[in-house]
Order: sequence, then C-alpha cells, then structure tokens
Amino acid sequence: MDAVSQLPPHPSAPPRGGREQRARAFHPLTVIDMRRETDEAVSVAFAVPDEMKDSFRFVQGQYLTLRATVNGEELRRPYSVCVAPEEGELRVCVKKLHGGRFSSFVNDVLKVGDSIDVMAPMGRFHAPDAPGAARHYVGFAGGSGITPVMSNLRAVLGREPDSRFTLFYGNRNARGIIFRDQLADLKDRFMGRLRIFHILGDEIPEIELFGGLMDEAKVTELSTRLIDVEDVDWFFVCGPGPMMDAVSASLAGLGVPEDKVRIESFGARPFASQLAPPPGEDAGAGADVEVRFGGVTTKIRVPFAGQPILDAVHAARIDAPYACKGGVCCSCRARLVEGEVEMDVVYGLEPDEIAAGYILTCQSHPKTDRVVIDYDW
Repeated sequence: MDAVSQLPPHPSAPPRGGREQRARAFHPLTVIDMRRETDEAVSVAFAVPDEMKDSFRFVQGQYLTLRATVNGEELRRPYSVCVAPEEGELRVCVKKLHGGRFSSFVNDVLKVGDSIDVMAPMGRFHAPDAPGAARHYVGFAGGSGITPVMSNLRAVLGREPDSRFTLFYGNRNARGIIFRDQLADLKDRFMGRLRIFHILGDEIPEIELFGGLMDEAKVTELSTRLIDVEDVDWFFVCGPGPMMDAVSASLAGLGVPEDKVRIESFGARPFASQLAPPPGEDAGAGADVEVRFGGVTTKIRVPFAGQPILDAVHAARIDAPYACKGGVCCSCRARLVEGEVEMDVVYGLEPDEIAAGYILTCQSHPKTDRVVIDYDW
C-alpha cells in the first residue's frame, strides 16, 4: 500500500468529534438469551437500556465488538449481528474455534444474566436501502460467515417486497449449518423470493454441483448455472479467507464490477504486529508521533518498521480503541493530520476514507520523522 499523506476533509468521511468517539467506547450489556445454533455455535442476545438505544441502533450487516477478561487477560473480538434492525433485538452469533479463547469463553462460560462489555455497532457490509426497488441480491457465505449475510438477507426480504435473494452457503457437513432451521423457515415464508443452495465439502450430495469446496471453479459453475450475474444488483461475500478470495476472483472473471461486491472479513489475515520488518529497514529508527485521543495530545516514539502505531499507542497506556488488529474491523481508525504512514493492509477502509486521510493504526507504520494522528477527528 502506498504511503498516505495529509489530505483535506472529505464530505463522505465518517462523522467527527464526540459522537463517533462515544460509539467506540464500551458499555456493559446484560445477556438475556443464548440459543444453541449448532454444536459449535451459539447466538447471544443483549438487553439494551433505554438510554443506550440510540447508541446501539444498527444497520444490517454491522458488527459488535465484545470485551471480556478471560483467565486474567483482556480480550476483544468483533462479531456480526445476525438479525435485521426491525426484529427488535440485538443478537450476535459466535462459533467456537479450535484454540479460540474468546469464542470458547462465549460458548462454554458465558450465561444468561451475565454482563459483558460491548462497543456500539460498526461496519458497512450492506447495500443502500431501496424499499420500492425490485433487486436481486446474491450471498456467498462460508461457515460462520453466514452471520452478517443473514442480517442482510432478513432485512432485504422484510423491507423490499419485490426483491429476491439467492444464497450459496458452504459448510463441511449438514451438522455445521448455522441457522439451518431459520433459513428453512425463511425459505417457506418467502417462497419464490428466496433461494438457498447448501454446498457441503465432506458429504456426497445427490446433485454433484452442491458438493465440494467453494473454490473458484465451483463458484464460477454455481454462478453460471444458477444465476445471471448481469441480473444481480449486489453480492455479499463472507467466510474463510480462501473462499472469499475464490469468490472475488470468480466474480471478477465473470465481469462483475467491483463496486457491486460487498466483502466482510474478520481475523482471516495476519496481524500487522506479526509481519517482519522489510529487508534493509532499521527497526531501531523511528518517528515522533503525536496522538490525539480523548481531548489529550500525547507524544510517543514509534519505530519505522516492525511495531505498528497502535501497539506503540497502547504501550504508552493510551486506551485507543481496537478489536481485531487485523486491518478489517476499523475500530482503530484515526485521521492522519500530519506526516505520512504506510499501511500493511487496508481491508476495512473504503477508497473514499483513504482519500480523506483516514488510516488503520493497527496496520500503520510512520514514514516521516513527524506524524500526527487524531482518534477524536
């Protein structure tokens, strides 16, 4: 990624000031329901106090960042909302991962009545609303990637009576299908407007097309045999990294414009702090970085290579927001006021945000001797 230099404000950039800063603060919410979706996944619903309802108003496809102390260590993880805004609840789904400390805590320890810290909704994994339109939406989901797609699917079918939704959902086997019964109920309810195709990697289906991995060849075959890509208004893609790469490559090869594709990813890429310094870089050399957070400006020293700005900010005991540290959730987004930085990855930023001078501090390394960043905007 090329270095990002100081740029003027942009009309489509995120809102500045206290409102956005409050949105990235944590608030204790009480768990009011836990529903076992599969043997390895549970959905969790939260009670939202009246005074917090505006803060936790969400758009379909957004996510919540949860925070808890597990075995003495503070952990934070983003999880997508799995319901539509009109359904009157705030619910996420958490799949237990092998070695996943937070996901294991939620699945095995968390219970109804417990309180957990939750950050207000964030994310842009949705299409513009069009209540009177007759659109065709297509979702490609893998495993727990169904969660934000499910939120979009429910919202679209409920709001747009003339729109259709086609879902391709990949799993290893039928037991791993999250929301299996809910999807079947939705298909019955919206007969003629909702089509669902399950692709199972470890089972042999009656129709060969629906077996195997969702690699590029499989996605291309599904797309050419079951939909007309030119007839699709929006694509939603969420799942394991290789699957998302395969879908992206397939759609690009079929001529689908990039601006019709919405992609959501959490934790599928390496953390910036795990990346080695570029060959020949002096990891000891660094920049003077001024950090504006919570109305206070703090000066810190950040190396040019290795440690990202966010890690240096936390080492200085500045409680800047973060969630995934993988460049996808945008919780650590800040405005570059002065100087230049280089970002390892920018999955979570839209092109207009980059043009407006916003950076992901978990992915950013200083490129000039002096850098000023503003978390308060």
